[in-house]
Amino acid sequence: MILFKKIRWKNLLSTGNSFTEIDLNREGSTLIIGENGAGKSTILDALSFVLYGKPFRNINKGLLVNTINQKSMEVQIEFITNNRTYLVKRGSKPTIFEIYQDGQMIDQNAEQKEYQEMFEKQILKLNSKSFNQIVILGSASFTPFMQLSAPNRREIIEDLLDIQIFSKMNNLLKDKVTKNKQDIVEAVFTVKSLEDKIQMHKEFERVLKENDQQVIEQHKVQISNLEEDNVKFQSIVDIKDSEYIKLEKEEQTLLKKLKKQTKLKDMKYKVELKVSKIKDDISFFHDNDDCPTCKQQITDEFKKETVEDKHKQIKELKDGINQIQQEINNIDPFFKEHEQLTAKMQLINVEKDNVQADIKVNKKLISNYKDEIKRLESTKVEEDKEINDLPVWKKDLEFVQQQQEKLQKDKQVLEVAGLLLKDTGIKTKIIKQYIPVINKLINKYLASMDFFVNFELNENFEETIKSRFRDAFTYESFSEGEKMRIDLALLFTWRSIAKLRNSASTNLLIMDEVFDSSLDNSGTDEFMKIINALTNDNNMFIISHKGDQLFDKFHNVIKFEKHKNFSRIAK
Repeated sequence: MILFKKIRWKNLLSTGNSFTEIDLNREGSTLIIGENGAGKSTILDALSFVLYGKPFRNINKGLLVNTINQKSMEVQIEFITNNRTYLVKRGSKPTIFEIYQDGQMIDQNAEQKEYQEMFEKQILKLNSKSFNQIVILGSASFTPFMQLSAPNRREIIEDLLDIQIFSKMNNLLKDKVTKNKQDIVEAVFTVKSLEDKIQMHKEFERVLKENDQQVIEQHKVQISNLEEDNVKFQSIVDIKDSEYIKLEKEEQTLLKKLKKQTKLKDMKYKVELKVSKIKDDISFFHDNDDCPTCKQQITDEFKKETVEDKHKQIKELKDGINQIQQEINNIDPFFKEHEQLTAKMQLINVEKDNVQADIKVNKKLISNYKDEIKRLESTKVEEDKEINDLPVWKKDLEFVQQQQEKLQKDKQVLEVAGLLLKDTGIKTKIIKQYIPVINKLINKYLASMDFFVNFELNENFEETIKSRFRDAFTYESFSEGEKMRIDLALLFTWRSIAKLRNSASTNLLIMDEVFDSSLDNSGTDEFMKIINALTNDNNMFIISHKGDQLFDKFHNVIKFEKHKNFSRIAK
């Protein structure tokens, strides 16, 4: 578990040259308030910067430095994990990145990237994506779990369940498979070479009594034939190279088309969001007779004209969606074509490797024949030495054959290990064991916020949502308030799973303007019940500009204010 203690920063965004410090381990829930621009959300960028070297919000890292002082930006954080106390300092202008363990600075590598990788994998054991799913729920650059891609969802779950080791093992296994394959090829080649040597030696003994010149001529013919074969083989290799290059170009063309489909799907998603927004506007005119801003009455004629115009917009957008879908459907066949093309390219490589292996064997044979010719042409053949070599070659052959057999057995073991370490192997089995627990927790938190649906994730992290009165539907079918309840339920679920596994467990939870967007009064009250239930072993920080409505609901209040153009904590 990571126990965050304190964080302090200076010259960060609107903060001045004096450190602003917040106790992250204070008891109970804490409300952070302030006017817009007072700096109440700066803690999010401070956390993200000091831990991961980048801002939380979608801004350029260079803009984190205070624009008035323009230097000496620094963030420090103290935390405890694995019974060790850590202090991390990170800054800009000048650049600072130092990690202290129990008061001693950990030696820095030459590259900051390696230092950061060590920090995340060996100390934090929590990457930024997982951090933003179980520690921070913000209205800026936070991406809810349900809006992440399938690979990113899987990465977060693997991180929470602490099963990334299997991915690392799979990468190591690939190296072993490659080494095993190379060793087998080398063993096959060595066996062939020794067998040829032994066979040629036996043949040599047989023909010693014959005319040496006749043997030499035979070897020359054999060499000539092998060289002619190698010319043909090389021609085949060149043809295969040409075919492969041609297929590569075709593959690039297909990949562009497949990439276009991804863009089309994204475009379709955005248009569908726009249709949903227009429908909300139509509902507004149906449900309201007065303007909530200016308090003036909305005439029926204006309503009718506006609604008709909105319906026309919806029709045009739906026509556009149909056209986009048609283009997506037109691209679908290219996936099969790409799969077939990839198979052809793999087959070409296999055929090319086989021919190159034949060339290599022929070259070795040519070398052996030339050695034999040289020996025969010498003034005296050392028959005794040649006879003594035969037992050695046979012994070497027996040893290499045993090694080859062992390598084949190793290959079978590696293939089984490969099946186990794939995404569909051990990791999926572990995830399947946790899926019922995850779904139970999600539905528990949804019910606690009076959102009674049956929400289920499968092992591919695809959702199925059913209600009592409707058929199955998706996350995108809900209103923003309902989506927020789902996001909160998932956030609390990941924290519970992290605590259960003790893989990414932490005492800290920060929410940025959760109460200021989609939660209504009822949702807020139910959400506060969950927060109060979690404050026993969690330190909650809630950022909001609705302080007057929430004062009595929190144990602590921190107020940020602007003083002489700099943000500070009000006294």
